[in-house]
Amino acid sequence: MPGIAGAARRAIQALLVAAACLLGFAAQAQPYQEGTQYVRLEPPRPMSSGSKVEVIEFFYYGCPVCYEAEPLVVRWLSQKDGEVQFVRVPAVPNERWAGFARTYYALEAIGELARLNWPLYDNHHFDGRRLDEEANLLKWLAGNGVDAQRFRELRDSPAVAEKVAAAQKMLEDYGIKRVPSFVVGGRYVTSARDAGTAPEMMKVVDFLVEQVKTGK
Repeated sequence: MPGIAGAARRAIQALLVAAACLLGFAAQAQPYQEGTQYVRLEPPRPMSSGSKVEVIEFFYYGCPVCYEAEPLVVRWLSQKDGEVQFVRVPAVPNERWAGFARTYYALEAIGELARLNWPLYDNHHFDGRRLDEEANLLKWLAGNGVDAQRFRELRDSPAVAEKVAAAQKMLEDYGIKRVPSFVVGGRYVTSARDAGTAPEMMKVVDFLVEQVKTGK
């Protein structure tokens, strides 16, 4: 009987060790995979955020998926910690997209970006106002209490032109091919297409932020 009891004890110990190994493997398993939900930037790009983790969103007001993602981005921003610095960059792959980029930077310059960022998205997509067309945009701005003349001056200014050119260069430097896309810590890129959905994209962003924080 002692021999049987000892064998049983050793069997139980072996099972416990095996279970611990399996649990350890599960703990190490990554929920997202490089090359599937995100890609690594080689070489890593320098960040302008010091010790903070820089998160850059490349977007386009005319993109329906960017429109879908915007409330998720706003919610994510409200929950992010002080170790993250968020930067928005309008995507400028061509002159047609440059119009909305100039609108973005002109609204920023006139101090109306925070108030009108979501209405611009919503009125363009949901209400079909076609705010990528000059006459529609100026009428919409006037209806929202913005001095359309001042807006035009800023939109056509050298300062805004410089920012649009910088945004275009960033798109090229990071190799961004689609929107919305996020660059995390200068090391990783994910997009709604890579992640599968806009909500899943924001989960991947959180995962990548933690990867950068832990130096992985």
